[in-house]
Amino acid sequence: MLLSLVLYAQIYGWPFAAGFIGLLFCHEMGHYFAARQRGLAVGLPMFIPFVGAAIFMKENPPDAEVEAYVAFAGPFVGAVCSFLVYLIWGDSRLGLAIAYSGFLLNFINLIPISPLDGGRITAVLSPRIWLLGLPLLGALLLYQPSPALLLVLILALPRLVQAWRFDPKAPENMAYYTAVPFSIRLEYALMYFGLTAVLGLVSFGVHERLQGGS
Repeated sequence: MLLSLVLYAQIYGWPFAAGFIGLLFCHEMGHYFAARQRGLAVGLPMFIPFVGAAIFMKENPPDAEVEAYVAFAGPFVGAVCSFLVYLIWGDSRLGLAIAYSGFLLNFINLIPISPLDGGRITAVLSPRIWLLGLPLLGALLLYQPSPALLLVLILALPRLVQAWRFDPKAPENMAYYTAVPFSIRLEYALMYFGLTAVLGLVSFGVHERLQGGS
């Protein structure tokens, strides 16, 4: 984390770097506490400069609902913390820039493709949804080329093959995915699309404010 802070500060300055790293930390701690709440052994966040951060679970979730719960907690807590930055420091360009970075970070993380959080959330509906995330990630890569996004695409390829071959009637898939009740799937669908819509709209609005110089 400290190495990421120093490297980001050399490019963006210390105030923005500290704010961005703080929001990234909030996001990852959302995952951490959610995993602990569900009884999963998990390590503290590991920061990778210019790529992001991640927590590593020391055991697999028992089913897709637990995986979705842990995945959703990151962008949810990250969004809440970004809103707090916006409400407290949104009258300055620095505050707006930090809040915008948080909104955009969590919005992109909700693209429905594994290993992003969006892919791990939507897996509770069906892993086949990951196939819809591929063109979205591809379009984002064309619009804003990024080594981090390219890495995500490379890591996603094996999971996309898994999604293409997904058989909901296979015993292991029935135990992990299809055994989740429909009411729980509907709940996660509403939470996922609701948070995605909010972050998309807010990211656009704050970006317009920054572009307008207000």
